[in-house]
Amino acid sequence: MVTVAIVDDHESVRIGLRAACQNAGITVLDEAANVAGLLPALRNAPADVVVLDLSLGDGSCVTDNVKRLQSAGSSVLVHSIADRVQAVREALAAGAAGVIPKSAPTGAVIDAIRTVAGGGVLNNLEWASAIDADNDFARAKLGQRERDVLHLYASGLPLKAVAAQLGIAHSTAREYLDRIRVKYIEVGRPAPTKVDLLRRAVEDGILPGLAADAAGGTNERP
Repeated sequence: MVTVAIVDDHESVRIGLRAACQNAGITVLDEAANVAGLLPALRNAPADVVVLDLSLGDGSCVTDNVKRLQSAGSSVLVHSIADRVQAVREALAAGAAGVIPKSAPTGAVIDAIRTVAGGGVLNNLEWASAIDADNDFARAKLGQRERDVLHLYASGLPLKAVAAQLGIAHSTAREYLDRIRVKYIEVGRPAPTKVDLLRRAVEDGILPGLAADAAGGTNERP
């Protein structure tokens, strides 16, 4: 059973999302106008997914909101107006699993909730356009062999299998992986775990959107 919580400062939006989730068999644990109002409930029973309004009226920072919800044990799906590119980028950099436009059909929102609840990383048009339109979003400058290693490793292969497929030593594959992580740190987008690398690969167009569990767990390190 998928569980969800909703943070939006417009009551009508919360009512609409609650009704859509309930009609789809998704359990809505709680809702609030801001993150502070939701956190006590999440500490008692974390939701699989929190649908978070990108810009709340309390003046809170989207980066802080995403991180606070994640620390409470929930994945975050950002509910956004399409033209807020900078805030979208900040939400993704903070670790949000994806963005769904407020203009999206109800079915698309439900599908996005299920994807995120299952550990998926969304790769929708809003995400791609936000990154492409934002000159401050720095991609890591990876060489072709580094891209090959990242593609295979983030797709779910163990590092030894990556090395075997590319015809290189396991130690060499590890060096490439270490180099990749350093390059992402240099552009302000660290990727300490395998799922973080999956997210970076999706963001930079090296992989299409994939389920996070294909990458071997949320905290795996080689």
